[in-house]
Amino acid sequence: MASSVTGGPRRWHAEFAWLARGAAPDGLAHDVLIEAHGDRFTTVTPETPAAQVPPGTVRLPGLTLPGLANAHSHAFHRALRGAAAGDTFWTWRDRMYAVAERLDPDRYFALARAVYAEMALAGITCVGEFHYLHHGPGGIPYSDPNELGRLLIAAASAAGLRITLLDTCYLAGGFAPGGEARPLAGVQLRFGDGTAAAWAKRMAAFDCDPRGMIGEHARLGAAIHSVRAVPPDQVPDVMAWSHAHGAPVHAHLSEQPLENAECLAAFGGTPAEVLYEAGALGPRSTMVHATHLTPRDVELLGRSQTAICMCPVTEADLADGIGPAPALAASGSPLSLGSDGHSMIDLLEEARWMELSQRLATQRRGHFTPADLAVAATVSGHACLGWPDAGEIVPGAYADLVTVPLAGPRLAGAGAGDPLAALFAAGTAADIRHLVASGVDVVRDGRHLLVDDVPRELAAAVRAVLS
Repeated sequence: MASSVTGGPRRWHAEFAWLARGAAPDGLAHDVLIEAHGDRFTTVTPETPAAQVPPGTVRLPGLTLPGLANAHSHAFHRALRGAAAGDTFWTWRDRMYAVAERLDPDRYFALARAVYAEMALAGITCVGEFHYLHHGPGGIPYSDPNELGRLLIAAASAAGLRITLLDTCYLAGGFAPGGEARPLAGVQLRFGDGTAAAWAKRMAAFDCDPRGMIGEHARLGAAIHSVRAVPPDQVPDVMAWSHAHGAPVHAHLSEQPLENAECLAAFGGTPAEVLYEAGALGPRSTMVHATHLTPRDVELLGRSQTAICMCPVTEADLADGIGPAPALAASGSPLSLGSDGHSMIDLLEEARWMELSQRLATQRRGHFTPADLAVAATVSGHACLGWPDAGEIVPGAYADLVTVPLAGPRLAGAGAGDPLAALFAAGTAADIRHLVASGVDVVRDGRHLLVDDVPRELAAAVRAVLS
């Protein structure tokens, strides 16, 4: 990532800015003068007439938001975009394994860098990479056992993003009734460390600081792949590492009915109940998908303040189902958003479908306000990735800005009404023109400043993986 701006302050003047707090009830303010020094905002002053703006201030016509946070990514899944439309989730998974089998460090870096650059063009300043492809073919570790994790961090930096590397514990290929673990096989051998203790030992080799930071722009988090992949008696070792570093821990939860059925047969409880008993729920934990839940599951997740990452576009693409997002939010679980398998990378679309899917399921409108959707895409996403000082345009927060002009065909006229509502009703990633991440310009006038030709690099990287 380009180094943080040094020297004097930088200033921007936003026609409209969503501040999340300190403004009108919906967080929207007009004529906002924003100042940053280095990678942090220092002052934010709404209602500053253009005539009073200091020389050298960058004008931001349209609507400006804090940087968006993509709370759930599998970078290599981008190579599967548009593939296997008629498959089930499980046959799609076989295709995904075939892609994972072809990846080597050079191909993986090229693909991840291009994918993260695509995220920057979509207004994303921070990504949570759910990383489980750890080892070489046959499960043989690289000379540096964290080589692939380090290259993902380097790829995010090269594309201008902050990253939380959610290094994933993945130990079993499923469970038989009674709880006996099925061994890993085939490409899954590249995912496994044998035991959670061995996973934690590999994590120690990252040499992160006591807060889990690896440099200025990356931090280490933990992930439990799922109840299918991590036996309950192994979960405490993962949680112990997380607690020792104050780090986030994420897990796939109840994505498929078969996952729930196998969990009930193996352990006599739902995945949420099993993870609760193992100590994996709580304010630093995020459950991804949470699609097929019982009322008891919703209660456990909300009461423990466990966050939920919804990935509605991927869930629709894979025909997984519609999760109970309104009930989860009402129970006390903060909601965030992820692009997961990257069937598209567009958090505005993810937010829109979190609302629209509920309308289809209930035949009722208005489950989430535009401000609710903005919080999920910004504040809550950064918080669940371990960046609580990001996702808001307030003094002291990371200087992240994403600007959407209101002059294009989808958003024309929005300035005369409610720009935030119009953005989440009709805006797309293609409308985003400017991105500042940690005080550094990354996208200007729709062009990525660190990666010369993002579509060309994406095409070349995908061809290299699939050929």
